[in-house]
Amino acid sequence: MTSDSTIAKLAMVTLDCADAAVSAEFWSTVLGWEITAAGDGYAMITGPGAPAVGFGTVPDYQAPAWPNPHGSKQFHFDLAVDDLDDAARRCVDLGATVPIEQPGETWRVLLDPAGHPFCLTRAENWG
Repeated sequence: MTSDSTIAKLAMVTLDCADAAVSAEFWSTVLGWEITAAGDGYAMITGPGAPAVGFGTVPDYQAPAWPNPHGSKQFHFDLAVDDLDDAARRCVDLGATVPIEQPGETWRVLLDPAGHPFCLTRAENWG
């Protein structure tokens, strides 16, 4: 899946939103992509030759301002990796940090050097 110098493959970009189902339906129609996963608070669309786009319902969601004087964004990368522990170690070596709170077993949340969260996920989860 990855070469020796590559740590991960971009599998999905996830956008925070008020209603994942509504956002998925909108972007599915706009892009002509299929809704391939949906559940309580999440949805995912996929299209040919592109990373998936995920949507996560966030309680008390507030849309970003435009223009945004604070520079905050509301999305994160989901990266497919062969080995969670090895990928996390390599990312930490590059300057990432691992927060204490981890929401699942099949992925790991890290923070890039600027504090942006991203997820390492098992490659087999992406087919």
